[in-house]
Amino acid sequence: MRSSWAAFALRRTRRFAVSLWVLVTAAFLMIHLIPGDPVRGALGLTAPVELIRERRAALGLDDPLWTQYLDFLRGLVTGDLGTSMVSNMPVAQTIGERLPETVKLALPAFALVLAAAIPIGLVMAVLTRGGRRRAGELAFTSTSVFLAAIPEFLLAVGLVYAFAVQLPWFPVAGRGGLISYVLPVLALAVAPAAILSRIVRVELLSVLGDDYIRTARAKRLTARLVYLRHALPNALTATLTVAGLTLTAMVVGTVLVENVFAWPGMGSTIVESILQKDYPMVQGVVLVYGAGVLLVNLLVDVLLAVLDPRSAIKEG
Repeated sequence: MRSSWAAFALRRTRRFAVSLWVLVTAAFLMIHLIPGDPVRGALGLTAPVELIRERRAALGLDDPLWTQYLDFLRGLVTGDLGTSMVSNMPVAQTIGERLPETVKLALPAFALVLAAAIPIGLVMAVLTRGGRRRAGELAFTSTSVFLAAIPEFLLAVGLVYAFAVQLPWFPVAGRGGLISYVLPVLALAVAPAAILSRIVRVELLSVLGDDYIRTARAKRLTARLVYLRHALPNALTATLTVAGLTLTAMVVGTVLVENVFAWPGMGSTIVESILQKDYPMVQGVVLVYGAGVLLVNLLVDVLLAVLDPRSAIKEG
């Protein structure tokens, strides 16, 4: 068992390292694959030639490509993500100021997804198992499909119009206390919660037909014990996998939602940087987003292996 865990950890670490290297290399090549001079694009056509030369020299863009790549890797090791072409501020400093705001938005949304999807999926599985309550199953399926199909930015605009313009219950935009979190968190959470609740229901319907559930019922255990202690934990493997993918998708989804609500996070930062052609800033944000996605996937794999050690052994 110990050797299986060691092999599992080695495989996951190797996969993470290779994926991270590919991400870093792709982010480095981003500036060099853009047609034209990125410094000229960021500073504008009217920028003095001398200023362009100074900025290119400061960014090391006149050095050989392999030298720039090594400098880029050394900078990452020391936490240096480069310097903004527009503000001339360190990219790492800007990201350090904006990233916590995105996390403050994504984590409550993810918690809301889990808090809503798991109970709803459990209740619907219990109510509709064995083909019962066809009307309720149809209503749940139709509603969840509809909610899952609404893009985050469209739902965000609808929430603003309904509950900030027509009914002035919440602020239209900006961050101003706990009440300002309600609409953006809902915009991020509704579609993932609808998808995850369907996954929970399907997995529980499969589990509820297993022999050990029938044995638990034959022992006259309470419904609470049967569903919460025996059925739900065994249905969480696929649920956690989808939940991990959902979290990464929600972090990316904050890009559009933050811009709808003028939220001072990473989403608004990357949009502003793209519009200003501030490529080092875009590069840094892409790196942080990509590394976050890879890290979440690694943590989900480890958590699944802890909950179900057989999965680590099977892969060996």
